[in-house]
Amino acid sequence: MEATSSSSFPQIQPPTYGKLITILSIDGGGIRGIIPGTILAYLESQLQELDGEDARLADYFDVIAGTSTGGLVTAMLTAPNDNNRPLYAAKDITPFYLEHGPKIFPQKSGLFASAETLFKQITGPKYNGKYLHSLTREKLGERRLHQTLTNVVIPTFDIKRLQPTIFSSYQEKSTTSLDARLSDICIGTSAAPTYLPAYYFENTDKEEKVREFNLVDGGVAANNPALVAISEVTKQVFQQNPDFFPIKPMDYGRFLVISLGTGSAKIEQKYNAKMAAKWGVLGWLLNDGSTPLVDVFTQASQDMVDFHICVVFQALHSEENYLRIQDDTLTGTVSSVDIATKENLENLVKVGEGLLKKPLSRVNLDTGVFEPVENGGTNEEALKKFAKLLSDERRLREKKSPEPKNLE
Repeated sequence: MEATSSSSFPQIQPPTYGKLITILSIDGGGIRGIIPGTILAYLESQLQELDGEDARLADYFDVIAGTSTGGLVTAMLTAPNDNNRPLYAAKDITPFYLEHGPKIFPQKSGLFASAETLFKQITGPKYNGKYLHSLTREKLGERRLHQTLTNVVIPTFDIKRLQPTIFSSYQEKSTTSLDARLSDICIGTSAAPTYLPAYYFENTDKEEKVREFNLVDGGVAANNPALVAISEVTKQVFQQNPDFFPIKPMDYGRFLVISLGTGSAKIEQKYNAKMAAKWGVLGWLLNDGSTPLVDVFTQASQDMVDFHICVVFQALHSEENYLRIQDDTLTGTVSSVDIATKENLENLVKVGEGLLKKPLSRVNLDTGVFEPVENGGTNEEALKKFAKLLSDERRLREKKSPEPKNLE
């Protein structure tokens, strides 16, 4: 299912030749990565209608950011194949999850399955991660951060340093110890506490200095990595990177951001204060098959980012340049990050397809609830509009650029 389009599609020119800085962001969410996978396939199909079947998402975005499962999708969309084109087309993301999800998150069945799963969760991670590790290494090989076909930003959290480690194409240029293998980065950002084991690896820089990484899921720091991506770009503008001249550091009106969630279960209200008041350590880690502590910090992280970006973009009267697609009405097994049964995987595909037809929504800054935008149309219609903006931006940059660059 690897993309095999030719290398003749020209590389995106830097923002200095255009009007916008384009960012794509993909949340974490385990097997629910199927939901943004469906959205991405639709967006790429719209770009192909405008610019031809060789068009890929990496050809339109200055930065693609992803956390956890979103980090894996980011690598798949930006890592080069043998033709120096994206390793995967967006339409291949969902089939990838359908094929490999049940092996990454194997489901126990039988009389003692629940007891065995509970025992494993108490004594160690729910899954050993071996299949995910081998699959990631097989697909991404020795490709490194600096080789991605556009800039990427993938958050992780280093539990030894007790601080976020951001694997960013921009930082890699100044901190070569961060130029790690994409497979190591993806395994690290996906190492969700209680679900998958923490991940250790070493990386040697150009000066033969070895740096060690002790990583867990990037969702600990930024389950919604959109703000991290914006910050990375802002830093480049502030440091007068010629790719961004003459953009000003606080010129947020120049940003065009598409942020894709993996769904949440806000409406289901799985927890309440009366329940949580009785919990000790075990209660916060295990409750009716889910992990409240993980749910709380990942949901809080992604919502705060959306809230912040909404406030900034509205204050600058540029809210039309920010598109957040998220479904906060998930219930039952589709809200799980790891139930990879055939039935649930198929239901997640339906959730993604249904989300395209739902009204364009924005977070209500008073209630924190996603609400339809008046006369905003559907998410599908919004994506068509953004595809046109992205295509126009590419054409503008190619026209203004003194010398078009090819990927060859």
